[in-house]
Amino acid sequence: MDANGFQADLGHAGRAELGPSPPGGLLDVLGVAAIVLDADGRIVFWSPQAQALLGYSAPEALGRFAAQLLVADEHVDLVLRLFAQVMEGEGSWAGVFPVRHKDGGMRLLEFRNMRLLDDRGDLYALGLATDQATLRRVERDLALSVRLVDQSPIGLAVMDPQLRYVMVNPALERINGLPAEEHLGRTVREALPFLDTKSVESAMRQVLATGVPLLDQYTVGSTQADPDTEHAWSVSYYRLEGSAGNVLGVATSSVDVTDRHRAALDADRARHRLAVVADASVCIGTTLDLEETCRELADVAVPELADMAAVDVLDSALTGQRTIVPADGPALFRALAVAVAYPTEAAAATDPPGEVARYDADRLVTRAVNTSRPVMVPHVGEADLSLIARDPRAAALLARAGVHSYLAVPLIARGEVIGALDLVRARNPQPFTEDDATLAGELAARAAVCIDNARWYQQQRDTALTLQRSLLPDPPPRLFGLDVASRYQPASAASEVGGDWYDILPLPDHKTALVVGDVMGSGVKAATTMGRLRTATQTLAGLDLEPTEVLRNLDRITAGLDPYFATCTYALYDPHSAQCRISTAGHLPPVRMRAGHAPELLDLPTGAPLGVGGVPFRTTAIDLDPGDQLVLYTDGLVETRDQDIDTRLDALATLLGGPHRDLEYTCDHLLAALRHPDDHDDVALLIARVRR
Repeated sequence: MDANGFQADLGHAGRAELGPSPPGGLLDVLGVAAIVLDADGRIVFWSPQAQALLGYSAPEALGRFAAQLLVADEHVDLVLRLFAQVMEGEGSWAGVFPVRHKDGGMRLLEFRNMRLLDDRGDLYALGLATDQATLRRVERDLALSVRLVDQSPIGLAVMDPQLRYVMVNPALERINGLPAEEHLGRTVREALPFLDTKSVESAMRQVLATGVPLLDQYTVGSTQADPDTEHAWSVSYYRLEGSAGNVLGVATSSVDVTDRHRAALDADRARHRLAVVADASVCIGTTLDLEETCRELADVAVPELADMAAVDVLDSALTGQRTIVPADGPALFRALAVAVAYPTEAAAATDPPGEVARYDADRLVTRAVNTSRPVMVPHVGEADLSLIARDPRAAALLARAGVHSYLAVPLIARGEVIGALDLVRARNPQPFTEDDATLAGELAARAAVCIDNARWYQQQRDTALTLQRSLLPDPPPRLFGLDVASRYQPASAASEVGGDWYDILPLPDHKTALVVGDVMGSGVKAATTMGRLRTATQTLAGLDLEPTEVLRNLDRITAGLDPYFATCTYALYDPHSAQCRISTAGHLPPVRMRAGHAPELLDLPTGAPLGVGGVPFRTTAIDLDPGDQLVLYTDGLVETRDQDIDTRLDALATLLGGPHRDLEYTCDHLLAALRHPDDHDDVALLIARVRR
């Protein structure tokens, strides 16, 4: 330090930085006193620190013999002997010595004594002294601090105001993989370029400027000590200040929390997996349509798990056979759904939905269903593509699309493998992991049950439809005096198929019986009951009975069946009298259409449904002129859950208004306008027109 109170600091790269020395440094803490004696032992220099330490002012001390002023009588001889040794050039003297304070008490001071020589050859003795207790406390604190810093498992560093390292402890050396000497004098950017140094230095500047600590700042990265592993640290920053409040720099502490970080990531992944599975439980299986259920699974998997997903069901599972695939045999799949996260030519490598594809035993998807275990290829090579794709062209498409990771998960429902979920990644740079395989397996397990339900439902629906259609009449021969058109449309759900029917029965004397009925119930039982009632109706009609007699006998027969209720309209047309005699059993009224008149809902006695028993039926005769039409239908044509029946019957009449059209067109027009794809009831429709 020069006479003007400035200090020279050898800064980074040897540059000297000058500036005033702030108070509160170590010398101020120690209160080091400087005393100079001439060759005779008189005090010729007395520093302010000496006055603070011993109580004597400079005027009181200067010119006096130090031994008389400061030393107890019993120590005078010893002091004079030591003074003589120093002045004779036998070396400096250091030690602890009791010195008299102005208040009469004795103070133990730590001394450093040495001889001085000025430019005239005169000798002096310089004594530097400080309070022994203060010095020992500082030494103890310093030693303790050094031990704490060196032995701390926490990485510690001190940065100067220019944010250069001035101290790092061994723990930080190990964390950063860099020895202390390669830290010192450097900034974080220079010493640790592999970290996010911009945010680190920004935090340090903030703390340096505000004095407000930043605690538990989370940072993730790798170091030279372990460049291939991602680590996490909790870093705290706080400003260092001297005893007088002067800013010394910034201190940092770093704790490796990689284990906690990984545990948190695992917990986040687990929570995310649960959320995905929960969402899948809501999104998959919303209908009992097999193809829609498979599409729902593919849509959940993309882009959550993969860039492209395909759902393939074993063809044997769709035919109702038990899907036992030999461990070394090929598998026959029917593609049912494909989903992609973005337009990609890889989609052309998949099997088109609805097509059947044969995959040999060496293919990965076949291995998944044969072993009932996921098959994962984290890093797909050229050889792997030939085991994934169905042919070389498809393999080339996957390669051009950048497919680099593959996962196949079997679909297992009730212990039976019914298909597989295929997943690939291309634009997503991460390979599939065991966590991905676990999540895909959970999705597949839940979806497989829904797919299995849908396929059995589909089989039940197909069975009911087959039975239903087999029981419906063939197109009738040309009728005397009548043109007819008919339709049957099943419900959207398999369990609700089977109750409705119609019949067109040519009878003797050119008569024709027109029948429309609806068995209350659904499924195979309803279809079976409908077939029995239709057979009974054909038999009774052949006896040339009145409509009331036909319904009375059907009522008796229905009471012994299960389901045992049905509605029916029986119309008997006689071309010779140009009349139609109609009787109904709890059925909706037919519509009569005549030229020049609005469509008319016939006002007929409704009667009770078949199977109630004991309720009489009545017959109503209506005239039918050439060109007139009679429309018979079941309630599935007009009933809905959101509109009352009168509104729907008005809609039917409105659609039938206007000029008369072709009968086939009218049937299709009514079904298209009044039916919805998700209607839960089947419908039978019959239209007859009197020929001119």
